[in-house]
Amino acid sequence: MYNFDENVQRENTACAKWDMLNTLYGRDDLISMWVADMDFKVAPPIINAIKTRLSHEIFGYSFAKDSYYDSVINWMKKRHNWEIKKEWIKFTPGVVPAINYIVQAFTNPGDEIMIQSPVYYPFSNAIRNNGRSIVDNPLIYKNNTYVMDYEDLEKKITKRTKLLILCNPHNPVGRVWSKDELKKLGEICLKHNVLVVSDEIHFDLIYKGNKHTVFSSISEEFSQNSIVCTAPSKTFNIAGLQISNIIIANKLLREKFEIQLENNSISSPNIFAPIALEAAYTEGEPWLLELLDYLQENLEYLMDFFEKRIPKLKVIKPEGTYLIWIDCSNLNMTGEELREFFINKCKLALDDGFIFGKAGDSFERINIACPRALLKKALEGIEKAVNNL
Repeated sequence: MYNFDENVQRENTACAKWDMLNTLYGRDDLISMWVADMDFKVAPPIINAIKTRLSHEIFGYSFAKDSYYDSVINWMKKRHNWEIKKEWIKFTPGVVPAINYIVQAFTNPGDEIMIQSPVYYPFSNAIRNNGRSIVDNPLIYKNNTYVMDYEDLEKKITKRTKLLILCNPHNPVGRVWSKDELKKLGEICLKHNVLVVSDEIHFDLIYKGNKHTVFSSISEEFSQNSIVCTAPSKTFNIAGLQISNIIIANKLLREKFEIQLENNSISSPNIFAPIALEAAYTEGEPWLLELLDYLQENLEYLMDFFEKRIPKLKVIKPEGTYLIWIDCSNLNMTGEELREFFINKCKLALDDGFIFGKAGDSFERINIACPRALLKKALEGIEKAVNNL
């Protein structure tokens, strides 16, 4: 029903993914597969809802209506088997801003915040830029996948450790943490009074055979010791509308977060964002289901291509997200050398592994949320460049 094979020209639309290539990569003739947005048109119900609102022709101050909250509540129950209440939901203009507000609200300068590298680099920025200390609990890479290191986690917690930022599903390694894995982590954090901040922005993008578990849904104890960051932006390709929902069951934590939002003058979303979210969560599921099938086919195409035609590089098979983590260690290049190789030889703009932490030095992250013809062209470019080494 939806044409995900359509090649939509995004150049000259102030598109960060395509119009900033020369600024970020030094040339503008690259296939852009870096930042986490999709080269697919937005679901028609979202477009129609925005067009209807646009036709009113007055764009004054706005607010989120009850129907907005109902759509979030119903989506969480239907898609994630997670029952939440209206008062738990707090708007922010994105998950990254929210993580900064959380760091500001629940820690003091000099406090320690844990991350699990290689991980989404804005986590480190939020910690460092707010004058807090990063404590890294690196994931263990073995048998072509990643697992948590619980022994290292518990060993590194001190009295100054206040938060752990969890990435679930994990960006960039693609793990969808199992309920048992999350329980082990959550119990350690409870034991040591460490608040869990769970970034679950990719939680709708799960591949067949895997099941996402919302961290706070596991138990009442976990619910009271966590903050869950959600958004429709990755699911429905509406990151430019800047809307996310931070869900906090614990009343005291919620009140503290509300004060921080007020201190940062965060009150209401832009006029189109709630309309887009409501349309997505009430009418967008058919589009999402077809998207998931298309992404599954893109993933299978990519994995088969690497296995048969670029065996020097290893794909870390993701359980979720449209971001694929590629092990390039067999090329024996430094992180900077890999960057130059993919830009100048493969003609690709990717996210370099080293930006996700030291553990990502010999990796690259590729975004497969694009028409298959574009993916094919990109992979053929890698094949040609690797074979010419």
